[in-house]
Formats: sequence, structure tokens, C-alpha cells
Amino acid sequence: MNHSVKKIYSFLKNKSRMPSYTEIASLYGFKSKNAAYNLVKKFIHKGELSKDSAGKIIPHNDYQKIALLGSISAGFPGAGEEVMHEAMSLDDWVITDPDASYLLQVEGDSMIDAGIHKGDYVVAEMTTNFKPGMIVVAEIDGEWTLKYLRVKNNRQYLEAANDSYPDMHPKKELVLHARVTGVVRKYD
Repeated sequence: MNHSVKKIYSFLKNKSRMPSYTEIASLYGFKSKNAAYNLVKKFIHKGELSKDSAGKIIPHNDYQKIALLGSISAGFPGAGEEVMHEAMSLDDWVITDPDASYLLQVEGDSMIDAGIHKGDYVVAEMTTNFKPGMIVVAEIDGEWTLKYLRVKNNRQYLEAANDSYPDMHPKKELVLHARVTGVVRKYD
């Protein structure tokens, strides 16, 4: 059987705590806690879960929530107020389907006017539902690129977010692989 750790993280998201072995057995339809224990061991071995120093099940390091304190003006200065609104996971915010999502590091500057710079990472989600205006991961005539999806005269083409680059019209084939759901940039 191929079980996904998603049920445990969904439980964590809904209950704000990790499930017990009894609850894990229930989540996966097992009749014994031993089966749940063995499944957790597999998830830990695969790096999808961890245990703390006391031996309790904890989310893997990449599943963390950070405080959302409010908003800040990026235009004219305004009154600021630090109010703890909630905690959120960046994963939950930019990743709607973890099994279909991956990161790509950006090379080049063709999407700079969309706020995507060289060295940034984009979160890409594989899908079959593409709409004009989306930033997509595409294969055009055998070459891979990141561009806006556009449609003119019922024909799809790709457009850069930098006037130095021409539109890309497929000579043979345009294959859309994923849509961009987020951009990650780290400042040192």
C-alpha cells in the first residue's frame, strides 16, 4: 500500500497538533496502533516526519508556521500596529497541491518586470488548467522556459516580462507543464 503523509499534515493543520498513534490508525483505516507506528517509522525514514528529543512525532523541519503580525505600507508611511493575527505556513500559502508542486531556480532576466529575478526560486504546480495571463513553465519547440501564457487568434504563445525579449510563438509545439504559484527570494 502507498500511504501519503498528507493525512497527518491535514490533521495538524485542522487541529493545530500532531495526531496520536490511535488517531493515525483511524486516519488510515488501521485496526491497530502498531500498524500506525510502522507507518510513522516509514514516514520518518523517508524524511516526511521527525521525532523530537522526547520521542514525540513532529512535523519535518520544512513544515513550519510563522507569525502573521499584520500589514505594512510600501507606499507612503502609515501608522503601524503589531497585532498577532494568526500563524501561517508559507507552504500552505503558496502550495495548493504538494504532490504536484516543485521549485525551480530562475536563470536570466526575462521575467524581471513580473518581479522574478535571476537566482529567485519559483514554486511551480503541475496542472492541466491553464489560463491566459498565468506565468507558466513551458516547453516550446523542445526548449524549456518560464513566461506569461498569452492567446491571440486562438493560438497560444509566450510573452516575457521584459521588453528586451520578443514574444515566443511555437514553430512546432508548445507544451505547458506547470503554473507558477509563488516566488521565493532570500536577502542576505
